[in-house]
Amino acid sequence: MGRPLVWVGVDVGKATHHACVMDSAGKVVFSQKFANDQAAIEQLVARAGQAATEVRWAIDLTSNAAALLVAVLIAAGQQVVYVPGRVVNRMSGVFRGEAKSDAKDARVIAETARMRTDLTPVTATDELVIELTRLTAHREDLMADWVRGVNRLRDMLTGIFPALERAFDYSTRSALVLVTGFQTPQAIRDAGQSGLDNYLREHGAWAKGVAGMVADALAAAGAQTLRLPGEATTATLIADLARRLLDLDRRIKDTDKLITSRFRAHPQAEIIESLPGLGPILGTEFLVTTGGDLAAFASSGRLASYAGLVPVPQDSGRVTGNLRRPKRYNRRLRRVFYMAALSSLKVSGPSRAFYDKKRGERLIHTQALLALARRLVDVLWALLRDGRKFTPTAPQPATAAA
Repeated sequence: MGRPLVWVGVDVGKATHHACVMDSAGKVVFSQKFANDQAAIEQLVARAGQAATEVRWAIDLTSNAAALLVAVLIAAGQQVVYVPGRVVNRMSGVFRGEAKSDAKDARVIAETARMRTDLTPVTATDELVIELTRLTAHREDLMADWVRGVNRLRDMLTGIFPALERAFDYSTRSALVLVTGFQTPQAIRDAGQSGLDNYLREHGAWAKGVAGMVADALAAAGAQTLRLPGEATTATLIADLARRLLDLDRRIKDTDKLITSRFRAHPQAEIIESLPGLGPILGTEFLVTTGGDLAAFASSGRLASYAGLVPVPQDSGRVTGNLRRPKRYNRRLRRVFYMAALSSLKVSGPSRAFYDKKRGERLIHTQALLALARRLVDVLWALLRDGRKFTPTAPQPATAAA
């Protein structure tokens, strides 16, 4: 007769996983490595089912490497919880020895799941949320390439034509258009006003800003008569990089359009986007970081804590009442609410009034902005719970900790 209950800790890997099955007394029933393959996972599920009448699973990753494992477990009706890697690392010190192995990690995961009842359940992720996750990851890669490319372009331009580098913002399309054709003082002087004007207009620069750009470029060229070393080769590299950045800018815009389209297909999109400061991009980040389901957050306080917007007490002995910034939280979710709070200040309304109130209480800008971000958590959680859109005139929930 099998045991009444066992815990299965799985150390997730790319090609193979390692599972450790532990009973309620903390004794290892069996430990084995298995392939990241549907048949192998199903065989493990069957073997664990023979060892006990009830099986509970715990994993240390929820990334792509664990996608097939999670899908098979959920399809089989298994209970799965998530044990963060930080917890596994800390718990490893409880066990004897300093050895690090997949088998030991799997045992630590199983032991942690056996002792704790507050671990986050792993549920089936909505297919739309999976699509948004892939799209946001792709956008992050594009943005990283964009920032790196702009910084590289500015550095090269400083080496041959510092006045032109200072004259324009090269994160804008028009400035990039200019340096695809002209990168040196002599090239700008040779083109003259009419040549620069025609080139910028023909290549899609912002029409209203062309005259000002031409004047600034000519002024920069007039301020430098010396030809710096490596100018010709550097100019060629700048032109090539500027063209690639223009193409990258188009790809980012196309990705943003696709993200917006897919985000607005989500049933909660209208509610999320109705909150001041939360547009399609930040709304998508919110869905991705929360899995598109607030079931794991019993209250707005839990959601705010996950976003790192709830102070943590740091008391000891007679010293009480100390609060500090949390260290363990989802930085991506914190950024969502921080940027939403910052964006919501651009227009008058409840967010601006709340921010001004906090500044009137002698809070500095950052403190008032974090208080507003905390407020937005409460409001959004209440809206999603009630299934209604935000209206500035409607009464809003009180903030638990501003």
